[in-house]
Amino acid sequence: MGKWILYALISMAFAGFTSVIGKLGLSGISGDLGLAVRTCFVFAFVLMFAAVVVPLDQKRALTWRNALWLGLSGVTTAGSWIFYYKAIKLGEVSTVALIDKGSVVVALLLAWLLLGETLSPAKVIGGSMMVGGLLIIAKG
Repeated sequence: MGKWILYALISMAFAGFTSVIGKLGLSGISGDLGLAVRTCFVFAFVLMFAAVVVPLDQKRALTWRNALWLGLSGVTTAGSWIFYYKAIKLGEVSTVALIDKGSVVVALLLAWLLLGETLSPAKVIGGSMMVGGLLIIAKG
């Protein structure tokens, strides 16, 4: 198993906990305030993590182009988080989390269109099955 698969599985586990723990933290407060508090913790933790693990030569290699694309990624992340927290405040975490994972289909299509990644038959079939499942979940 490649190291990236292990990292992806760990990410999956953390993401699952994040949704449930986040819902618990929203008790009695708005999703907007909950998101702001959560993001402060994320910001502080990621800065500490980077200070420890990122070599100085990598920090110096950062270009304006890197910053631009990563900044735009941050904007889309913020949009995703804003609406995710609004959704989990009002709905069931299990349903919201499943619908949110429809982002995999969006990522497949954008990676094919913008990055030239291969859209294999397995990815098309799997993505189509995900869309079908999302439609079933959304109507349930």
